[in-house]
Amino acid sequence: MMTRGASRMTRVVMGPRYFSTTIMPNDAGTGLLHGIPASSSDKAVVTWARHFLVMGSRSASTMALNDKQQEKEGDKKVENGGAANASGGDEKSVVSYWGVSPSKVTKPDGSEWKWNCFRPWETYEADMSIDLTKHHAPVTFLDKFAYWTVKALRYPTDIFFQRRYGCRAMMLETVAAVPGMVGGMLLHCKSLRRFEQSGGWIKALLEEAENERMHLMTFMEVAKPNWYERALVFAVQGVFFNAYFASYLLSPKLAHRIVGYLEEEAIHSYTEFLKELDKGNIENVPAPAIAIDYWRLPKDSTLRDVVLVVRADEAHHRDVNHFASDIHYQGQQLKDSPAPLGYH
Repeated sequence: MMTRGASRMTRVVMGPRYFSTTIMPNDAGTGLLHGIPASSSDKAVVTWARHFLVMGSRSASTMALNDKQQEKEGDKKVENGGAANASGGDEKSVVSYWGVSPSKVTKPDGSEWKWNCFRPWETYEADMSIDLTKHHAPVTFLDKFAYWTVKALRYPTDIFFQRRYGCRAMMLETVAAVPGMVGGMLLHCKSLRRFEQSGGWIKALLEEAENERMHLMTFMEVAKPNWYERALVFAVQGVFFNAYFASYLLSPKLAHRIVGYLEEEAIHSYTEFLKELDKGNIENVPAPAIAIDYWRLPKDSTLRDVVLVVRADEAHHRDVNHFASDIHYQGQQLKDSPAPLGYH
């Protein structure tokens, strides 16, 4: 008979599954079942049982788990591949562990929306009734400084571009899209530091920057810049970004006033652009597809229609920045006055 202590020790060493009296012979005098082998051959049997059987069961279970994991990964690849093929032919899809999949957007008529830089709910119809002749008369020293700074910047631009208004518009938009991004970024950081809301001005300024960037995307379809014009964009944007960043830190009311006057000059430039189109000096080509979808223009729109809606956008940006500067001049913060979201 096996003692209770020997039985427990054998179960611990060999495992309950491998302890069986039908497997281990109970010869009298060997003492194998008592955990004390009587001969060297019995010791070898016990050693083999301890190491091979126990470790073998662990290895077998690990192999089974690895096989199951590989099967699951294979199933995922098949599912992702099937989804990619179902979405359309040669379209490449990024297979990722994180499970992030881009949304498929369609137009109201069911056709696929081909623009990734903006979505249908970000489009709008420009307000063409805005007053284009409004002007902020400079009164204070900062106003006059902002006004004459913008006038000084316009002089070299007129010399360089002359009457090439397509390239002028392209260059103008690479600069005009900077202030909204810089102002929105600084207001964002200020809101985080002071644990306060922004009155919607962060979103309004970023909305302005995005709208100006869409102007650039549109005119890139019309005007093909030369290599030296692209190099000029690098230089001007680098200087202007840092200069505007510093001016916004020092005086937000000055920074917004500068942008207000920049937008007034933009209105003037696009008005001259329209005059050249009407005279026939610039070909009135069909409107780019991106402009038709972004401003919800009719399908038969032309470049002249695009310039009209862009000029209206610039007039709205003029009003927003002069309004923001006036808020600071009255000793208030932007967060104290709700931002004109959706005003463009």
